[in-house]
Amino acid sequence: MIFFLRFSKLIRFCLFAGLIFVSLACLAGMFLVFYVAKDLPKLPSPLSRIIETPQTRVFDSNGQVLITLGERNPIPLNMVSRDFINAIIATEDHRFFEHHGVNKLRTLKGLYVTLFQSGNVQGASTITQQLAKNLFFSFEKTYTRKFKELLVALQIEASNTKQEILHAYINQIHFGAGAQGVEKAARVFFGKSALDLSLPEAALLAGLPKSPTNYNPYRHYDRALARRDIVLKRMVQTGLISDLEARQAMSARPELYHKESDSRIGSYFVDALINELISTYGEDVVYHGGLKVFATMDKRLQSYASQSIKKGLERLDTMMGIKAENRVHPQGALVAIDTGSGAVKAMVGGKNYYKSEFNRAVKARRQPGSGFKPFVYYAAFKQLGWHPAIIMTDKPVIIPVKGAADWKPKNFTKTFSGDMILKKALTNSVNTIAAQLVEKIGPDMVIRAAKACGIQSPLKNVYSIALGTSTITPFEMASAYTVFATLGIRHEPFFFRRVEDALGRVIFEHIVQEKRVLEPAIAYQVVDMMKSVIERGSARSVRQLGFHREAAGKTGTTDNYNDAWFTGFTPTLCASVWIGFDRKKRLTDINKNGITGGKGAAPIWAEFMINALKSDPERKFSIPDDIRFETVDTTTGCPPEEENSIAEVLTVPLKPEQFLCIKEEK
Repeated sequence: MIFFLRFSKLIRFCLFAGLIFVSLACLAGMFLVFYVAKDLPKLPSPLSRIIETPQTRVFDSNGQVLITLGERNPIPLNMVSRDFINAIIATEDHRFFEHHGVNKLRTLKGLYVTLFQSGNVQGASTITQQLAKNLFFSFEKTYTRKFKELLVALQIEASNTKQEILHAYINQIHFGAGAQGVEKAARVFFGKSALDLSLPEAALLAGLPKSPTNYNPYRHYDRALARRDIVLKRMVQTGLISDLEARQAMSARPELYHKESDSRIGSYFVDALINELISTYGEDVVYHGGLKVFATMDKRLQSYASQSIKKGLERLDTMMGIKAENRVHPQGALVAIDTGSGAVKAMVGGKNYYKSEFNRAVKARRQPGSGFKPFVYYAAFKQLGWHPAIIMTDKPVIIPVKGAADWKPKNFTKTFSGDMILKKALTNSVNTIAAQLVEKIGPDMVIRAAKACGIQSPLKNVYSIALGTSTITPFEMASAYTVFATLGIRHEPFFFRRVEDALGRVIFEHIVQEKRVLEPAIAYQVVDMMKSVIERGSARSVRQLGFHREAAGKTGTTDNYNDAWFTGFTPTLCASVWIGFDRKKRLTDINKNGITGGKGAAPIWAEFMINALKSDPERKFSIPDDIRFETVDTTTGCPPEEENSIAEVLTVPLKPEQFLCIKEEK
């Protein structure tokens, strides 16, 4: 009996303690709500004004607007395809018409994942909560912000109808490709109004907001279709369409809308810039945060770059006998970078942006061929103490390779010219001598030189690196060659100088930083050799086309003629040009002769540079104080004999401790 009395008291005590705990929890909850709610954003009235979030504007280097992100064409619900409305509800919030702003099951699931799995804040947003998010200027995923979103969502639900909420939501969703709101998206992707969207088109659009970049159908069409099929399955599960309708829609491949020409200046540059911004600030901030972005692109140079690529590729079509109606044409890319700062001034990633958004300037890794040789020569001069007048022999070369067949590099001419100074070897792009150099110093030294200049792509530690067999992008080539233009000073390339938030506060400012990565005297010796490439070597077409400023550069042609390059620079501007087929295929003229970098890429470079620099004063490369010049016979490396009037001579730059008449010996 005593036991039961004590047990009864214990139960009463527990109930009392529980009541006190619940009361305290309620008070704490009420306090938390009032504390958080004191600085909640004010709801717009009417709710449709929530669409009027500030737009992000991107300006070029001269202050002209390049693009506005977040432009919308709001339309009423009755002007939107019912298929789209069903698709977006099934995908984003299938209980939209049942809940009051919060989906309890999804919220509990998100809380569980947050607390016990990833440690990150897991989203559980309804359509109303996603709409509420646009009222916040902070897009950090914190507990406090998510709680505030929840409170604002409840306010929205309490003061607006479901139709008003849905109207605001579909007019502010970001679909990618500069499309904000369903009407803009329908016009951008399919060239029609939102009312005229078919079920396959509507489902494809409804799948994009999850990740507009990853599902962009212009870049990842099959990926977008796979996401579209997930949307259709969700519509079947929620009873919005039949299984038969879903299967029929899945078999369709909607045709995307392509404008005839790229009317937007610098589309490839803008895409690269936006990707950079998103990686830094996130998609929400970039498209909804009302940023002001001051880009490095010069509209004038960008226009010249686009024209040069277009005309150069048309000329290439003629050279190759490819007719306009052919489905496959060679492509090209051009990147121009300011040598004194690293600012990207122009970028073209293909012939026509609206026919192919793939940005070959930053994404196409191709073999640079002989365009890689300047890194070989710099590494050899640095490691061996050599100079441009050292004599080597152009001859058949066999280099043993451990665990593989011997490497037997060949010249493009299939001939050998005997003794010559290194300056002539680079001028004429002699492969056997570059191969002998890398055999002496090892591939690793060449890789170090290239990496120091900014090459980030993986480089294979093999002897054939001397002939550019590892793949890199035109953007990397342009950036790396700027280091030669500055005689060894490296500037990180960048796309924007300053970013301001919606209130005009500066949240980022690029500070130009210099890093010396090459020795000035050795870098100048390589630059002098690259000047000779333009004056009398494989890029002499540059002079023939009328570009007469002081410049240096190097052609590149792969041994199968799949890729043709020219990367060159003046003291102020560096540009890299690549041409080739997307699916590797030989570049040959109508007579089946291979097209080299000097024939295919150098003319594009010359036309661009003539226009880009026509209003700039002429400048010459700086000459280090410890450089002297000597004129030598190209076959002996010695001063020419007076009676030998037919000797070929070149002027070479030497450091004080370097001497003439030296021949390399095995």
